[in-house]
Amino acid sequence: MRRMSQSATTARLTSRALVRVGGADWRTFLQGLLSQDVETLEDGEVRFAALLNPQGKLLFDLFLIGRVDGCLLDVAADRREDLVRRLTMYRLRAKVEIAADEGGVFALWPTNPIEKGWAPDPRLSALGLRGYGVAPPASAHEADEAAYDAWRLSFGVPDPAKDCPFEGDYPIEANFDLLSGIDFQKGCFVGQETTSRMKRRGLIKSRMVGLVYHGESPAFGAEILAGDLRAGEVRTASSGKAMALVRLDRIDGATLTVGGQPVQVLTPGYMTTGRET
Repeated sequence: MRRMSQSATTARLTSRALVRVGGADWRTFLQGLLSQDVETLEDGEVRFAALLNPQGKLLFDLFLIGRVDGCLLDVAADRREDLVRRLTMYRLRAKVEIAADEGGVFALWPTNPIEKGWAPDPRLSALGLRGYGVAPPASAHEADEAAYDAWRLSFGVPDPAKDCPFEGDYPIEANFDLLSGIDFQKGCFVGQETTSRMKRRGLIKSRMVGLVYHGESPAFGAEILAGDLRAGEVRTASSGKAMALVRLDRIDGATLTVGGQPVQVLTPGYMTTGRET
């Protein structure tokens, strides 16, 4: 068993909620829907995934948590009922049980796995751990979700539920392909054709990157300019850091502004040098 660092911080992620999926057909059911491989998911393992619309745009970001008798889905709390309805629509005659689960979702950072119920964040190990229905370690400092968001933003990792709320973004634009959210070897899933074509042909004009600003936080959707050209838009912002969806061909070497104020792009390390550990 590994010891937890005394400086570890924990937060209950109140913006997230759980859905339990079980039944004889649960693996094959989800395998045909989600961007992540479900067939090999093990008990206690956590994987990042998406449920897309048929055109390949984001509907839900998900974490899959393996359980002996099925799995849990970690989803945005305000979208949980929508997810249950959509999965129920897809179920047809499959032997699958779908229901809300009232367990809590927790983050713990920076640290290593120490006990059952905690697992490394599958997007980026530097983000720490995620825990489901377990009590945080007593020695961890308790914080709110805003503290976790600041930690996440420091690594340039999007929260699709907050940064892509309008079904207008493709998962690759939100870096799912760089954050282990898409298994391109698993075969068909909803929206797979568009997703695979974008990756195969390199048709990726826009991506989410970190943004550093000074002063008041820009509003969601605030325009980013490279001179007089639109270079993208701000998504979530907090305490001098933001996520932004930018045109890759317009930010290299450009002087960028938001509302007349200079801003700086921080390209995430996992985008340029591989996944951070």
